[in-house]
Amino acid sequence: MTISDLFKETYSSLTVNKVRSGLTILGIVIGIGSVIAMVSIGQGAQSSIETSIQSIGSNLLLVMPGAQRGPGVQVSAGRGSAQTLTQEDADAIIKDITSAKAVAPEISRRYQVTSPGKNTNTQVVGTVSAYPGVRNVEVDQGSFISDQNVRSIAKVAVIGPTVRDDLFGSDTIPIGQTIRINKVDFKIVGITKAKGGSGFGSQDDMIFVPLSTAQRFLAGDTYVTTISIQAENQETMTDMQQQVTDLLVSRHHISDPQLKDFNVLNQSDIVATASSVTSIFTILLSAIASISLLVGGIGIMNMMLTTVTERTREIGLRKAIGAKKSDISTQFLAESVMLTFLGGVFGVILGWLLALAVSQFASIATQISYNSILLAFGVSAAIGIVFGYYPARRAASLNPIEALRYE
Repeated sequence: MTISDLFKETYSSLTVNKVRSGLTILGIVIGIGSVIAMVSIGQGAQSSIETSIQSIGSNLLLVMPGAQRGPGVQVSAGRGSAQTLTQEDADAIIKDITSAKAVAPEISRRYQVTSPGKNTNTQVVGTVSAYPGVRNVEVDQGSFISDQNVRSIAKVAVIGPTVRDDLFGSDTIPIGQTIRINKVDFKIVGITKAKGGSGFGSQDDMIFVPLSTAQRFLAGDTYVTTISIQAENQETMTDMQQQVTDLLVSRHHISDPQLKDFNVLNQSDIVATASSVTSIFTILLSAIASISLLVGGIGIMNMMLTTVTERTREIGLRKAIGAKKSDISTQFLAESVMLTFLGGVFGVILGWLLALAVSQFASIATQISYNSILLAFGVSAAIGIVFGYYPARRAASLNPIEALRYE
């Protein structure tokens, strides 16, 4: 049997009962489409999280307060709210850690912020002039906090575009106007560029004030909630992480490093952890969607077994005129693979449309990769072979005499 004859016979057999063939293909379409859509959602989430983490700064270490409870135990729930880090710690890091390119201590907390006739609840960050370079913040209009503002405990503020929209409207340039934070008036001196949200909160929905001002008028204390450290390059981050840990352990007079009252987070470790979590999430979604593929494969086997029964006399006639077992098995296997191939093609289209719909209407980032499409075709072909093999073998093993007598 030639290839062209095989295709003609396959086309003829599948179009005899179009509805049954269509419903069988539909099972594969739904399965392949679901897998591609779920994988695209998982990969989109992973890409979005990695981009968001990278957007908070490059080559970054974050020192955060919080007591640890012993070996193998993660930082307690008090991390970030404990008061174990000070401005002096940040100064010591700048002085003693030579691989630290820049250091930006900060104190952050949510406050109710008001302007004439409007109010919002947002994150207020007290920090220093090095913050924009360390955390990749750019000023769109006006200027950022200066060292002079910090030294003079100036009541000035730099607001994000979301805060501007909430308090003044998107068409207003509020530089020079006054906002009230925790019953204290601050003069707006700058507006940051739109950057978007991240797992650490939207940097567009923040207000930046001098660190000294936040400590005196808002927090009423000298502690800091985070010390951001920018390394010279990616290669020095691990060594610098250990140096910072050793320095603060010494400064805080901690005899057992396992009981340190702070934690140093490496940006690379954060990215790796987030990627690991989203990868597991993607695998879970794919596994759930793959159940429909299994159901579709069972549907193909059921259809092919039914087809073998219906065409028993035809199989007997083919064998009687000289058809070999391999010809018969190839014929039915080709029909099975053709069903799954068509299902794979339409499944890829469905998955692509579903991913676009999720991105458009649910505002969830999706990312379709060529690997997922190739995987879909590979899986569909495998399903056709696996679930078509038994019906094809059964058809090939029929006795021609008994097949001709079948009613």
